[in-house]
Amino acid sequence: MSWVILFLLLINPVISIKSNEIQKTPLPIVFDNSKSISEVKGTASSLQLYEKIKSDKALSAKFDVQFYAFDDTFEVLRTLDFKGKQSDIDGVAKNLKQLYRNKVHPIVLVTDGNQTLGNDYVFSFKENADVYPIVLGDTTTVIDLKINQINVNKYAFYKNKFPVEVLLQYNGNQQVSSNFSIANGNQIVCKQQLVFSKNKRSQTLRLLLDANSVGMSTYKATITSKIKEKNTYNNSKKFAVDILDQRSEIAIVSTINHPDISALKRSIEVNKQRKVTVVNPKEIKSLQNYSLLILYQPNSFFSAVFEQNKVAKLNTFVVTGTSTDFNFLNQQQTELQFKVSGQNENYLAHFENDFNLFAQDNIGFENFPPLEHKFGTIVPKTNTSTLLSARINGVQLQNPLLTFAENGTKRSAYLLGENVWKWRLESHLNSNSFTNFDLLTDKIIQYLATNSTKNNLTVNFDSFYDSGDNILISAAYFNKNYEFDDKAQLTIRVENKNTKATKKYDLLKTNSQYQVNLDGLAPGSYSFTLTEIKSRSKVTGFFEVSDFDLEKQFVNPDKLRLNQLADATKGSLYYPNQIDSLLDKLIADENYLPIQKQTIIKTPLIDWKALLVFLIVLLSVEWFVRKYNGML
Repeated sequence: MSWVILFLLLINPVISIKSNEIQKTPLPIVFDNSKSISEVKGTASSLQLYEKIKSDKALSAKFDVQFYAFDDTFEVLRTLDFKGKQSDIDGVAKNLKQLYRNKVHPIVLVTDGNQTLGNDYVFSFKENADVYPIVLGDTTTVIDLKINQINVNKYAFYKNKFPVEVLLQYNGNQQVSSNFSIANGNQIVCKQQLVFSKNKRSQTLRLLLDANSVGMSTYKATITSKIKEKNTYNNSKKFAVDILDQRSEIAIVSTINHPDISALKRSIEVNKQRKVTVVNPKEIKSLQNYSLLILYQPNSFFSAVFEQNKVAKLNTFVVTGTSTDFNFLNQQQTELQFKVSGQNENYLAHFENDFNLFAQDNIGFENFPPLEHKFGTIVPKTNTSTLLSARINGVQLQNPLLTFAENGTKRSAYLLGENVWKWRLESHLNSNSFTNFDLLTDKIIQYLATNSTKNNLTVNFDSFYDSGDNILISAAYFNKNYEFDDKAQLTIRVENKNTKATKKYDLLKTNSQYQVNLDGLAPGSYSFTLTEIKSRSKVTGFFEVSDFDLEKQFVNPDKLRLNQLADATKGSLYYPNQIDSLLDKLIADENYLPIQKQTIIKTPLIDWKALLVFLIVLLSVEWFVRKYNGML
């Protein structure tokens, strides 16, 4: 026997083993587990469908049936509690694409079709997957007025107006008169009467509200009618605006009278947040009432002003011209070196496209009248950013005409020429408005009024969150060289203003920031203190969580979108009472027959380890037998 086995091993034939496997077509059954199913009264139907499909043996015999559930996430179905805070049907499509790549299969989607997260799901599912939506909920059309969305900026300026865009939606067939209002506390700040009908189901309101109080202001938009609605939860929605006080006192300091002074004053005061005072340098006793100095053609009489500003450290806007004492100015500042003669010259402007301190378009500077200045050279002594450079007779010079400099936290601007009043007039002649020139002035003042101090600890958060949203707060901590510190230890302490209850969280590091999710906070107003433990740097802030649940905004299933989904994927739309028809169709559909897969495994005989072990045992037994019988 052993010699036979040895002979076979020497020949080493290849042994083929055939096995047959039946592969069923995958059939994902996906159930909507969000709160909206309760709102449209579809929970009972959903549970019945689950039991019906699960117990169908014929379906299980043909398909590899897999049950999934979704709300804002997608997971294997464990239980249906209909407590999901949001719905992401687009996420269902993405997850199924990953799970069943290169497979042709049907999908049964049990949902009301109402989505609060993700992209439009109608065209999200892959082409080789027929989707069969089962519509949950009462499809009877009921009258419903709804505030669909409110668009508003996070910030507004005190004593200014800020825009609010409100998207309203109507569900019903009869004509309805309604009242729309926005309240700030107990005060109605806006009110309108609106009419909706079968042919006018949506309206967009664009409103301007007054910012009359500094700080976080909470508003409530409400739409009502005399007709009783099934769902009034979606008739109101809150939003918040952080109103900033950027009022500033600006002094124009000058010893001469010039039309430029009046032009600058009028242009700056177009912004109601700014007040300009024209003052002689001899009359200035203190700079504490001012936030910015405009030094118009400084001379030796400005000595006291420059000395006081060494302590006050106010940002300055220096305007030079034919009456400027340049020897004095060279002594008082370190940004520019003036080497000028007694001859006057007219300088035209050239716009520098690479200027990037703030966004500024070319408003036709090259066509503006020339500014008058002493002839000579002006050389920057530090790093400067030039918005306008000078040119004479079409020849561009190295001299700046409007330039900016930063030295630590102090900012300076220089306009090197007088008669800027002609620019404002030219701007009006070109566009029938002073807006372009006044906007340039406003941006210059805004740049100078902003403190350039860098904070080591920065925080990014929204001032208003809806209940159910991910309440994400991100932060970044920088070392003394203002490099991102990936070893910082950041914590945040959150306090409910009403209950005084506090919670403490650690922030986790991501790619280039630290982040914390405060999900689960009850509606209310909160304050927080974010701290870097090692340096003890702190930042405080406030935010509000509104009692607004997206899933409670729906009164009917979105059968229109689900029908579009079925058509786009060559599926069919069904209702819960048609479940038997759907199951029969799937079972009878010959496009989804099980596939028999034959696998052939070829193995050389020498790879059979069991045969080698048997050969060793056989040879050992033979040796012992021969030894025992004295044959060796």
